[in-house]
Amino acid sequence: MSTSGSYTPPPPAARQAQARAVTDSSGNAVFTWPPGLFTAPPVVTLAVEAGGGFRSARVAANSATETTVNVQVSAGVTLLGLGVLAVGVAASGVTVHATATEP
Repeated sequence: MSTSGSYTPPPPAARQAQARAVTDSSGNAVFTWPPGLFTAPPVVTLAVEAGGGFRSARVAANSATETTVNVQVSAGVTLLGLGVLAVGVAASGVTVHATATEP
């Protein structure tokens, strides 16, 4: 068994930014990234703070300078003993946390 080998250093750390925003009456939150931080649209991960109902968040638009997120909330409904979700509506006043990482 050989004990020789080669070492390849890991790539430099990717650029990353974190931000927090609150949704408007349409359920949208806009994150503006520092100028020149990203050269292409970043990979964005989202988290929403706890609250009543089921909340879903999605990236609605993404560029190297700005990301728009839309959050909707729906209430749970029990029908014949089965839990189902009602139609989602815009969730205003929800705090959204985003982490953007260079692709």
